[in-house]
Amino acid sequence: MKRGNRKNPLNPASVCGYEDPAAVRELLMKVGDKWSIFLMLSLAKLPGQRGRFSELERAIPGISQRMLTLTLRTLERDGLLTRELFPEVPLRVEYELTELGRSLLRPMQGLVNWVAQNWKHVKEARSKSVAK
Repeated sequence: MKRGNRKNPLNPASVCGYEDPAAVRELLMKVGDKWSIFLMLSLAKLPGQRGRFSELERAIPGISQRMLTLTLRTLERDGLLTRELFPEVPLRVEYELTELGRSLLRPMQGLVNWVAQNWKHVKEARSKSVAK
C-alpha cells in the first residue's frame, strides 16, 4: 500500500473524534480553565444548584471578584448557567446551572476524581524530571 493512500490517523478530526477540532479546543479551553470547573462544581453543591455571587466567592479560595465575574459571564454566554436579577434593595443576583451545564457535571467530576487518584504519581514524575 502506498503511503499516500493511507488515511492519516493523526488528522485533527480523527484525534478528537469530531469534525470541528477547533470547536473542541475552544470549548475545552473555556470549561477547563482555572476557575470554571470549581465554579460549576460549587454551584452543583448548593441547594437547587443555585447561588449568589458572595456564596460562590467564599466557596472558591483564591478567586478574585473580577475573575469570578468574568468566569460567570463566560459560562452564562456559553449557556452553562443563567443569571437572575431580583429587583430588591440591595439588588440580588443568583446564578443557576442550566441543563447544558448540569450535563457537564459528571465529566468534570470524573476529571477531578482522576486528579485526586493520580496527583501523587504526577508529582513523583515531576520530581524525577527535575532531578535529571
